Amino acid sequence: MTEPLIVAVAQFAPTADTEANLDTIRDLAEAAVARGAGLVLFPEYASFFVNPVGAAFLEAAEPLDGAFVVALRGLADRLGATIVAGMAELAGEPGRFFNTVVAVAPDRGLVASYRKQHLYDAFGARESEWVAPGALDEPQTFTASGVTVGLQTCYDLRFPEVTRRIVDAGAELVLVPAEWVHGNLKVHHWRTLVIARAIENTVYVAAADQTPPIGVGTSLVVDPMGVVLAELAETADVGVAEVAASRVHDVRATNPSLALRRFRVIPSTE
Repeated sequence: MTEPLIVAVAQFAPTADTEANLDTIRDLAEAAVARGAGLVLFPEYASFFVNPVGAAFLEAAEPLDGAFVVALRGLADRLGATIVAGMAELAGEPGRFFNTVVAVAPDRGLVASYRKQHLYDAFGARESEWVAPGALDEPQTFTASGVTVGLQTCYDLRFPEVTRRIVDAGAELVLVPAEWVHGNLKVHHWRTLVIARAIENTVYVAAADQTPPIGVGTSLVVDPMGVVLAELAETADVGVAEVAASRVHDVRATNPSLALRRFRVIPSTE
């Protein structure tokens, strides 16, 4: 039988120094693996971040075979764990880049990538001025210890059809790297939405945020019944929880809401 997957959410506040960010990623990943983690999730924009999002990201953006992903691949191989993190990716479009999540697995390299589909044009921000939205392609999934894993990013949480479409593609665990900006009631929104996406889809959700002063921290892992298995506070840290595909199957046998629904998610052509 497949061993349960230990998932870690690792939170920190990335800076404009990509090498320093990689040093922090290495330290947190090592701490997570020392606690048994086979998959470590890092925040959105883990490769590079300044506030607000602007022209500096264009200079920092890299291809998916660039130095940042190569470094993550080396770390995954060395630790024997899957590493998932957000990055600024070259878009081939003047004046804009992709807000991308990459997943690299030991001895397998890049196993999935996701370009943020819903851009943060809210709460006074205009991410779309600099970021190109990802295409509405079929979700990419990958497996880790027998668990099927999917990807989405931050503001996507406010659109429940995103998670539903990933679950329709077979995901039993959805990973959400984020830079959930601090503000009035934002921690309440963050926790509520992460837990709701888990309950309504009978799926595990692991969400890793940047820490203050920009992010809210509060990274967490939630099970398919909405139980918070691990949760962090406001400082750079790692939280771990056990994930098992059998738990998803058991919950769906008790609460077959996915099978009973009468609507399907169809991507917009606009």
